Amino acid sequence: MSNSFGKLFRFSIFGQSHAPAIGVIIEGLPSGFEIDVEKLSAFLARRAPGGRYATSRKEPDAPEFIAGLVDGKTCGAPVTAIIKNTNTRSSDYEYMRHIPRPGHADFAAMVKYGPSRDYSGGGQFSGRLTAPLCIAGGIAMQLLEKRGVSVGSRILSIGGERDEEKMFELIDKARADGDSVGGVIECTVSGLYPGVGEPMFDGLENRIAQAVFGVPAVKGIEFGAGFESAGMLGSECNDPFYLDDEGKVRTRGNNHGGILGGISSGMPIVFRVAIKPTPSIAKEQPSVNMERKENCTLQVRGRHDPCIVPRALPCIEAAAAAAIYDLILESER
Repeated sequence: MSNSFGKLFRFSIFGQSHAPAIGVIIEGLPSGFEIDVEKLSAFLARRAPGGRYATSRKEPDAPEFIAGLVDGKTCGAPVTAIIKNTNTRSSDYEYMRHIPRPGHADFAAMVKYGPSRDYSGGGQFSGRLTAPLCIAGGIAMQLLEKRGVSVGSRILSIGGERDEEKMFELIDKARADGDSVGGVIECTVSGLYPGVGEPMFDGLENRIAQAVFGVPAVKGIEFGAGFESAGMLGSECNDPFYLDDEGKVRTRGNNHGGILGGISSGMPIVFRVAIKPTPSIAKEQPSVNMERKENCTLQVRGRHDPCIVPRALPCIEAAAAAAIYDLILESER
């Protein structure tokens, strides 16, 4: 079930970009937990479309809880929330019935699902589906906060540029050129105690990566020193242990990114994610007309982000929070 994630904190995402609604069903929430809807809405607003550096498609992304809450508190039943799609223009995507957009999942979806697939707005492959991910992850973040665990992220670079002013100049230039640009996001999880996670295939890296790759634009992930560690000596890469003033075991550095053997070390978890450029661009691109079986050119219509990195920040945080909260529940069994 590729639309579901988690074992004890488990959620399933449903809907398509231009369906009447998208949503999420969440299981494993403690009974009696009061969701801070105002805080959750503010979190979702960071991902919502609109603004100078995002698509002009404007929707409030306001979650509507239709099951699982009584007087604003979880009641033990699965929590179900929906977000209504209110500002769609499906006619912009009619050409996609037969012509796949380069860089998108259109061709793969044509092969796998045939003519019955929903191509409007990208259907189930749309970044729109990260909104219900942010509902689940946003709730997980609130539960983590009660345990003293915080999740945050920042833009590390855009188009290879690390200077903030120049980053956004690159986005403006890409928009003006009918193009797009990608970037790198760094996410940090602080306050997680040591001992959370599993070895081998259920490690913290594994589970975080699985959740993070649910964000459509993600093309790579690294933890701690990541690929730079391949060029280090062991004496450089190792993080020596020491006892702090409170008698807790710490490390002098954090090249391991807070994870050793798939298990948390007590140091901050640090990972970076590569976000590809938005594949929907105004420039004319080669493609194939699948109905006519001939080469053709395509100019993508519709409303699209010149760079999705700023809007991806809460999505990465949500994915990390969901994975870590699920593993915490496992460690407490």
